[in-house]
Amino acid sequence: MKVYLDDERQTPEGWTRTYNVPETIGLLQIERVTHLSLDNDLGEGEPEGHNVLTWLEQQVFYDPSFQMPIVSIHSANPVRVEYMKRVLLSIERIRQQQVGGGE
Repeated sequence: MKVYLDDERQTPEGWTRTYNVPETIGLLQIERVTHLSLDNDLGEGEPEGHNVLTWLEQQVFYDPSFQMPIVSIHSANPVRVEYMKRVLLSIERIRQQQVGGGE
């Protein structure tokens, strides 16, 4: 399943649309998500999309067998895009430490 988190943009063909962070995390918990595309700014008062990455980072840290989807970021918020990229790098470092035995 491909999941597209956004509150405004049109959903690409072949993707399942989510509108908020809890809905997205809910799908990640019950479905095999292979691809995930994230917006950050999801509307006034809504948790931001980067929270999905924080959740994923925790899943990878505590469960080395967790199937991490391929993640892309389509947010127009350049500050959050950089932050989200850093979280993705952190997830990759965690994976490398797990495979390498924490070296």
